[in-house]
Amino acid sequence: MQFTVLTRRKTEQFTDAQFAPLLDGEADRVRELYAEGFIRQIWMRGDTPGAFMMVEAVDEKDVRDRLHTLPLHQAGMLELIALIPLRPYRAFCPKT
Repeated sequence: MQFTVLTRRKTEQFTDAQFAPLLDGEADRVRELYAEGFIRQIWMRGDTPGAFMMVEAVDEKDVRDRLHTLPLHQAGMLELIALIPLRPYRAFCPKT
């Protein structure tokens, strides 16, 4: 099942200096999740620090469990704004 995920760094609670030591580990973990096929696509947000992802998982619990492996999430520095399950678009489904 596919999901969209929108995250935001908690910049009102943490400084750039506090984020800095975790960013390389965050990027490494994202690369691992991409290589595993969990993250299908990812973009940095243009409006605020954070990311938008398309992910593939068994269910919402699986998504949350895998996102919890991100260093920024583990440190409480990353907010999950939205986690939305997706269905096939009706025009691409067989007519019944």
